[in-house]
Amino acid sequence: MKKFLILSAAATLLMACGSKIPEQFSESDDLPNIYPDYTNVTVPINIAPLTFEMDGKVEGMVTKLTAGDEEIICDGRKVQPDADDWKLLTESAKGNAIKVEVFVEKNDQWTRFKPFNIYVSPDSIDPYISYRLISPSYVTYEELTINQRCLENYDESVIYDNMLCSEGANGQCINCHNFQQYNPDRMQFHARQNMGGTIIACDGDIQKIDMRNDSILSAGVYPTWHPWLKYIVYSTNMTAQIFHSVDPNKIEVFDTESDLIAYDLEKNEVTNIENDPTELECFPFWAPDGKTLYYCSAHFEYKDTIDHGKELIMRNEEVKYNLYKKRFNPETMQFGPRELVFAADSLGKSATLPRISPDGRYLMFTLAKSGVFHIWHHDADLWMLDLKTGKMRNMEEINSPDTESYHSWSSNGRWVVFSSRRYDSNYTRPYIVHIDSNGHAGKPFELPCADPDYHRQFLKCYNIPEFMRGPVTIKPQQFADALKQEARPVKYVEHNSK
Repeated sequence: MKKFLILSAAATLLMACGSKIPEQFSESDDLPNIYPDYTNVTVPINIAPLTFEMDGKVEGMVTKLTAGDEEIICDGRKVQPDADDWKLLTESAKGNAIKVEVFVEKNDQWTRFKPFNIYVSPDSIDPYISYRLISPSYVTYEELTINQRCLENYDESVIYDNMLCSEGANGQCINCHNFQQYNPDRMQFHARQNMGGTIIACDGDIQKIDMRNDSILSAGVYPTWHPWLKYIVYSTNMTAQIFHSVDPNKIEVFDTESDLIAYDLEKNEVTNIENDPTELECFPFWAPDGKTLYYCSAHFEYKDTIDHGKELIMRNEEVKYNLYKKRFNPETMQFGPRELVFAADSLGKSATLPRISPDGRYLMFTLAKSGVFHIWHHDADLWMLDLKTGKMRNMEEINSPDTESYHSWSSNGRWVVFSSRRYDSNYTRPYIVHIDSNGHAGKPFELPCADPDYHRQFLKCYNIPEFMRGPVTIKPQQFADALKQEARPVKYVEHNSK
């Protein structure tokens, strides 16, 4: 009966358009040239309909999607399945695949391209992701928003818009949104310049924190919430950028100094936990058991004590980050000494952005020739370290010839969303990939949109994609009202270590 209803609706549409599945056609051994490339990808059972279009000129196009007794027929070069029909199709294909057949008419002749599959995993995905939208520029940051998008449909909304607190020439930058264990009710982000401060929302309470203190390098920058404690570790960074004149990488973003600090939300106290002047610590991340803190750090000793920025520019390719960890006792709140996890510099490489899978087994990170801000490095790839076996490998099934960078695990550990410039080298777009229990990945797929051409027309980069268990319900104006208040200054305490 379901098949009859879907076919009846499709038949009505096709009859109205004067089109139908061609009775005679030639066969092609080639896959159709579609955008986004959804050929043979693996998707979660609860993903929004995958829409795609045929690149190149065609006179006519009909697409048939089949799974079990369910069938959808779409007419036209843009394939945009109905949401209800798509749900029936994915339920029928659960643990198996949707077969996709594309028929194209050119010069009054029909051709069926080689059919492809869309594999439907029974592993669901968190219903929301969040990200910052930013123009691909280097010196301006007007009209920034932190947005959230439902992965089960195409609904998108703004979490916060920096224009709510910008006043003419007094602009405001926003960055580094982060959540505690995918919980949309516990989040933080930074506002810089006008009305600046760190916004921390915890179970409906919104506070603006001034994390600057004479005893720490800077206010907190890159955050990681402890899995259950009201405790956030940040790197503190003195960041700069340069423009390349002949290098294929357009710019280099680097730290002249950086440390690690911890902030106790309940006590409003901040403390240094790593502040060696010869180390550039960055990108902390808690293991899911809350007993280990991972981060990256580069050893760098300045020879010129006057102009550190100039010296680091000249010696930039010497900056190689390794991966480290520190043990943590949640009862005593004590950190242990740092321990080396991966010496990337021994391979002439630089490793950043350590991210641990929710089961604690896999560490995914970004690897490039040098530096820390790999989103601007065309050679940046994703790598995986099995913390159980110690084996490490290039995630070749994920990587492309261009940039792969910021990545985030889903709460069930079966999906990863990451930023990639693979399509045009300029815009970062979110890609999602399935990771099985053995750490093997499927083929990544681009975030689906209602219009398949949306991303090619959209002039913004997606920055810091993060999974969420649900939407943030605090309104943008509530965040703006909090930012317009005076910030609460932190108190500094000495680090309590073993």
